[in-house]
Amino acid sequence: MGSLPTNAFSPLVPGDFSQESKKVIDFIADYYSNIENYPVLSQVKPGYLKSQLPDSAPNSPEPLEDILKDIDASIIPGLTHWQSPNFYAYFQVNASTAGFLGEMLCSGFNVVNFGWITSPAATELETLIMDWVAKMLELPPQFMSSGNGGGVLHSSTCEAIVCTLAAARDKVLTEVGYEAITKLVVYSSDQTHSCLQKGVKLVGIGPSNLRCLPTAFSEGFSLSPQTLEDAIQEDIKSGLVPLYLCGTVGTTACGAVDPIEKLGEVARKYKLWFHIDAAYAGSACICPEFRHYLNGVELADSFSMNAHKWFLTNMDCCCLWVKNPDSLINSLSTNPEYLRNAASESLNVIDYKDWQIALSRRFRALKLWVVIRRHGVATLRFHIRSDVNLACCLESLVARDSRFELVAPRKFALVCFRLKAGKKNNKDDESLNQKLNKKLLQEVNESGNAYMIHSVIGGVYFIRCAVGSTLTEERHVAGLWKLIQEKATEVLLNTTY
Repeated sequence: MGSLPTNAFSPLVPGDFSQESKKVIDFIADYYSNIENYPVLSQVKPGYLKSQLPDSAPNSPEPLEDILKDIDASIIPGLTHWQSPNFYAYFQVNASTAGFLGEMLCSGFNVVNFGWITSPAATELETLIMDWVAKMLELPPQFMSSGNGGGVLHSSTCEAIVCTLAAARDKVLTEVGYEAITKLVVYSSDQTHSCLQKGVKLVGIGPSNLRCLPTAFSEGFSLSPQTLEDAIQEDIKSGLVPLYLCGTVGTTACGAVDPIEKLGEVARKYKLWFHIDAAYAGSACICPEFRHYLNGVELADSFSMNAHKWFLTNMDCCCLWVKNPDSLINSLSTNPEYLRNAASESLNVIDYKDWQIALSRRFRALKLWVVIRRHGVATLRFHIRSDVNLACCLESLVARDSRFELVAPRKFALVCFRLKAGKKNNKDDESLNQKLNKKLLQEVNESGNAYMIHSVIGGVYFIRCAVGSTLTEERHVAGLWKLIQEKATEVLLNTTY
């Protein structure tokens, strides 16, 4: 055994904590000041870090200054800069000073609020803040704590999907018998996020029992209620048990919105659990001009949105509301002896451990509370509208250039477009279009000045540009379009038809 240090080991000294935290904060502030100087998409090759850092841990403490130097020299080059104003790839993960401060407080207190007794303030603030956001979204009273429903903060939409799937599964199987799990069927559109596929597998439903129903351009790539009802009736005829429907407000590929009210009517008719995934665009619905996309939400059993996407709340923070919390609790709760306490057994408090997969949980409510208080509803609306206006500007620029075409209707801040091959009535047009746009996207991303990704709908390959980084301004969008036009000219000149 090694000898103990001669001095007492104190890993948490208030004076050191203050001094070193300030150094880290200054380091992060410098990072944001210089973020536009970094290539948006990391340019490193696989395995780059192995040659730059030691292959074993140090035996003795190292100074913070040396650690920060290594982060600057070795870690930052390996980052794709999600907070860059020129990041347009995936849906944004908004950062803000308020979000960062809330995260600091969350990490600083470092409480584990799985039950009310473990930190009453953490539980009660979560209940309060979820009611606040529900009111901002004009959700019906049934989703609020005062209306026998309630909200919970999860890490991601995937977790929210898994929990609601499990609740729906167990609710039905307790009625028809657990051997019927092979007959349960889940419904969505072909544009629904892939986390539903993962969730279906995790709750034990066979992949063949997931219906990813086709969508069409003529319907804005939203799920047709008639297509849904036809699929349900066919499954019932085959002796299967319709279980769960996932509708989406703001799909990942193109920002499509499903007709929530009409889907809800179908779900109610056939007694399906109806979940609304508004991970991306739910935040926009605090603005009156977008709220109509949630019409029919009163027909849903659960609703989720990611505050870490468009609500200036640093990762991670997914909001899930349910009408009937008992459905979650009956499916997810465990009560070992070491967790028993008088408060829980009184049934007068919430133990959020029973609303999620894991036992341990972070004090996310503090972060969201700080963000909303520091900005206020009016400023959050302004932030969302600003991003939508920037996307409108890009959309108009694309429409004015005859070399390009818009591929899907823009509803929020996602613009979907492609460079056209310029040849008509040719069976190879689509393969040529794909070749052109793959090359264009590669050239833009390799420039280091912007980062976008592609998607494919109905066999059509296109480029998607998600506007929404906290730091993005009009000049950045103008610069992006100039870059796209320049690279498009080069690609068209160098393409063999």
